[in-house]
Amino acid sequence: MSLEAQKKFLGELLEAGLLLDGGVDGVYGRSAVFEDIVERFDQYVSRTGAFDGPTRVRFPPLLSRRHFEKSGFLKNMPQLAGTIHSFIGDQKAHNELIQELGSDADWSHHQKMTDVVLTPAACYSLYPTLTGDQPADGRLMDVFSYCFRHEPSVDPCRMQMFRMHEYVRIGKPDAVTAWRSGWLDRGLEMMRALSLDVHIALANDPFFGRTGKMLAANQREQELKYELVVPITSTENPTAVLSFNYHQDLFGGLYGIRVDGATAHTGCVGFGMERVTLALLKTHGLDPAGWPRTVREKLWP
Repeated sequence: MSLEAQKKFLGELLEAGLLLDGGVDGVYGRSAVFEDIVERFDQYVSRTGAFDGPTRVRFPPLLSRRHFEKSGFLKNMPQLAGTIHSFIGDQKAHNELIQELGSDADWSHHQKMTDVVLTPAACYSLYPTLTGDQPADGRLMDVFSYCFRHEPSVDPCRMQMFRMHEYVRIGKPDAVTAWRSGWLDRGLEMMRALSLDVHIALANDPFFGRTGKMLAANQREQELKYELVVPITSTENPTAVLSFNYHQDLFGGLYGIRVDGATAHTGCVGFGMERVTLALLKTHGLDPAGWPRTVREKLWP
């Protein structure tokens, strides 16, 4: 992946005012034009998924620390996690904090971990709410949230804070895998209707360390994760814009979710809202008014 290509595209987005420099790599403000594209694409996702009749729920970009610890995310991808700390001291500690701020000293020792963390994926807030018996045919949920991954980068497609719109299927194994397979076809159709150069790729999560290499190999071997990828800043290493995941009974077992007396299986399809928006801007130009009519008809019906 070309670092120069990433910097160039980011520079173009900043110069056009589509993104606003947040002072840290991967943290940006969004213009009205950028947000309009995100909102229009989100509506496109909602219209496409509405046929299945999902239950719509929304969560803040915060997750109970206890639920987060239980999820296994820290065991597998600690490098991406974002915890929230807050001041815990008295007046004396506050005075010390003020002095340290003035001298550029490290003031973090005045803070303590709170009971919340930043959400790493929209669906992580959902599973703890589903503990217990579910309907015999399972559930289909529609979730949306800002998410955080600590991976600062000049690549505008790799933001630290971004939005995910997900559909989550809870049910028996055959039902979940059939649902995911159907969404692979549907996702391809959606992206091709936006005239994006998209294809399916077998993928794995960015697991950490030596154990992570084995987990990644196992995930690929069992074909648990697919992505739809689009060339944005690189043709050799295209960017994932949609993901299709089969968790088997991982979350069902962790949170005691049952379907028809057995541990539920889960799967999800995730739409990267900013990444799709960036793919559209890169492919069709920085002014949506000049995009192809067929693309505009899908997003501005």
